[in-house]
Amino acid sequence: MSDAGSDGEEYEVEKILDKRMKKGKAEYLIKWKGYDNEDDNTWEPEENLDCEDKIVEFNAKKDKKEEEKNKKRKSESAAAKKDEPKEKKKKKEEENKLRGFARGLTAERIIGATNDPGELFFLIKWKGNDEADLVPAKEANVKIPQIVIKFYEERLNWYDTKDEED
Repeated sequence: MSDAGSDGEEYEVEKILDKRMKKGKAEYLIKWKGYDNEDDNTWEPEENLDCEDKIVEFNAKKDKKEEEKNKKRKSESAAAKKDEPKEKKKKKEEENKLRGFARGLTAERIIGATNDPGELFFLIKWKGNDEADLVPAKEANVKIPQIVIKFYEERLNWYDTKDEED
């Protein structure tokens, strides 16, 4: 969860504040741990960051907020009865869009995990598809156990007691 600066110093991400797209790549506005001045916040490309869990959590929260905005807009427009047929059709397609394993795709790997909605979810990258989905861990544990194991194995940190003695 830390990023090395050019002078070898370690900087730890405290919080992701915002996201923007620049030249087709995601950049995140980072609040660094120990730096409380707003001027110390920096925009960093995703590949420079080693805090996948914070990125997944931030994106999940952002998606949830956008969903709530869309629901609010939908109820307002329905009350005003100014929906255009094209808009109605598009919204229905989005609502009926299959998610997770219901899409019938093969899971390629788990990109990250979050427990923001109150239970553990995995962000799954599907083979031959760019759109990842949040899937309940309970479901992933049953349907893709080997991929779940691989995800955890990649994140294991082993500590050698011999190193600590030196």
